[in-house]
Amino acid sequence: MNGLTHLDDDGAARMVDVGAKAVTAREAIAAGRIDMSAAAAAAIAQGLVKKGDVLAVARVAGIMAAKKTADLIPLCHPIALSAVTVDFDLDGSGVTVTATARTAGQTGVEMEALTAASVALLTVYDMAKALDKGMVIGGVRLIAKSGGKSGDWRAA
Repeated sequence: MNGLTHLDDDGAARMVDVGAKAVTAREAIAAGRIDMSAAAAAAIAQGLVKKGDVLAVARVAGIMAAKKTADLIPLCHPIALSAVTVDFDLDGSGVTVTATARTAGQTGVEMEALTAASVALLTVYDMAKALDKGMVIGGVRLIAKSGGKSGDWRAA
């Protein structure tokens, strides 16, 4: 119809058929940040948040979210993930989350990495909201991807 891959000839939404695509190793890295008060950041760093270990819970939440991406994003393919990592850089004004997803498959893992980073950030907010309701989540974006027909890409 108009070259959009998620629309059929009649303009109806469809899941793209990736059956003929080659299986390749694929990786995607996504990141985002949550800014917060110095007191909230210090409480997270010192393990003083009443709900528990904020970053440990956020790591598990991000990994679990990556595994559920196809349930959350319409038309997204279920993917057999070979690895998901969620890492944190905590400083005096917030937390930067970096999520990496890997698979050997016929479609990319960008959505899985973005979902992992987003849910990890939301979990940090949930765990620390009693300390700072004004936290701001932002900057969630794809940092890099590799594999597949389009090859490698890295954010500028």
